[in-house]
Formats: sequence, C-alpha cells, structure tokens
Amino acid sequence: MEIAKVPQLGQIVKILRGRDSGDFAVIVGLVDQRSVLIADGRTRKFDHPKKKNLLHLELQNETSDIVVNSLMETGRVTNGKLRHALAKYLPS
Repeated sequence: MEIAKVPQLGQIVKILRGRDSGDFAVIVGLVDQRSVLIADGRTRKFDHPKKKNLLHLELQNETSDIVVNSLMETGRVTNGKLRHALAKYLPS
C-alpha cells in the first residue's frame, strides 16, 4: 500500500509519537510544510486542535469527503462529523 506524502485537509492520520500514539485523527488545518492541526472529535475537539509535526504522523490514503466539504463551505467541521470519519478506525 502506497502512503500519501503530501498532507491534505480531511486526510486520516495515525499518530506515531506522543501521548496519543496509536490513535487516529483527521487533519483539520495546515500550518506549514512540517506541521498540521489534527482533531478526533473526542479527546481533541475541533475548537482545540493539536499541532503535530508530520514526522510524528503516518498519513493514510483515505480522505473524508464529509470533513473536506464542511471545511470548504463553513470553515469549520462538527466533532460528530470527525467521529463519523474515524468510526471504522476505532477498535470494535
């Protein structure tokens, strides 16, 4: 499986380093070439995203259309939509 190298809004990521390592999140903002803002809708809400270095994330091939559309239309996304986008990545 080829992993995407350029981060995009709405892209699913796996956190590799830090307190939340092993968890999944969604990119909700691009800071610069090395950093992005991530949120998961549960512990890390959209209003208080976490700034993460791209070296500490594993970019997945999937991008959530729901999140992208919401960010493009209103500049925000609900925490419920973030949770929905990550639902299949949660342990069952």
